[in-house]
Amino acid sequence: MVLVIRFLRQPKLWVTLASVVFIAVAALQQGDQLRQQNLDGRGWLWLVLGFGFSWLSIVINGVSWKVLVGWLGHSTDRFELIPLFVRTNVLKYLPGGIWHLVERVRVLRQSVGAAPAMAAVLLDPLLIVSEASLLLLPGGWQNGLACLAPLPAILMMPRWREPLLRRLESSKASQLEPAELGVLPNDYPLGSGRGGYPWTPLLWDLGFVSCRFVGFFCCVQAFRVEGALVGSWLAAFALAYSVGLVVPGAPGGLGVFEATLLMRLGAGVPEAGLLAVVLSYRLVSTLADLVAAGALEMDRLLWLRFGPKR
Repeated sequence: MVLVIRFLRQPKLWVTLASVVFIAVAALQQGDQLRQQNLDGRGWLWLVLGFGFSWLSIVINGVSWKVLVGWLGHSTDRFELIPLFVRTNVLKYLPGGIWHLVERVRVLRQSVGAAPAMAAVLLDPLLIVSEASLLLLPGGWQNGLACLAPLPAILMMPRWREPLLRRLESSKASQLEPAELGVLPNDYPLGSGRGGYPWTPLLWDLGFVSCRFVGFFCCVQAFRVEGALVGSWLAAFALAYSVGLVVPGAPGGLGVFEATLLMRLGAGVPEAGLLAVVLSYRLVSTLADLVAAGALEMDRLLWLRFGPKR
């Protein structure tokens, strides 16, 4: 009974559960049509290409985080930040959706301190949402949604960014406390400590989100789904990716990303084909995350086994 009450008091879990149920119901309703979505040789090649772009996007995201850490004024030479980012990326699929952040803060704080490490870790998804929101614009007016597209990027100006970041740091500190990462020094100022606009990290995030979309669009091509222009696909993907990133507790945006895409494009795109696309993309992108992290771990083990001994 106590566990049930605790579950009911966590609305973020309800959002994830409702999204997964929504996808499951849609899949059941479109079961016959889904079984007719067959892949030929061309389709499999598109999926392999989508896997490649999804894998590349992870590396670009790691580079963008390293650039962001440097922009914040911290040394990027002491730790291998890109391997750290790629290796911890798979932890986002664990329940709670914060364990990739926990590990990055744990490692980075050894060099820069707890508060600056948390600022560097939390600012990264904020910049990604800002960049992804701008990619709503190619989708046209969208019943006024395009007017809101620049808002997250505007919030990255120092005047609004710093209060938002300080509030996020304070909020996340309580969540990370069980991992002994939530205790921030009282005498250390929260926030990034930087003025100016993070143009360079934002440009790298543009490359990341664009590459991620190309991987998604390869899945669209694999199933030859028609009914929407490329700009509409891009806008729907950007919205779904942003929502999946913002909604807390959704591991890797699981369910939330797919449900948002279905609701955004379901009226203009055949639902069975769209379901095949979102499910295949989830498989492709998750596999890319696992393979990228696994390759790094294998490289580390081979180096320990066969590398030069000190």
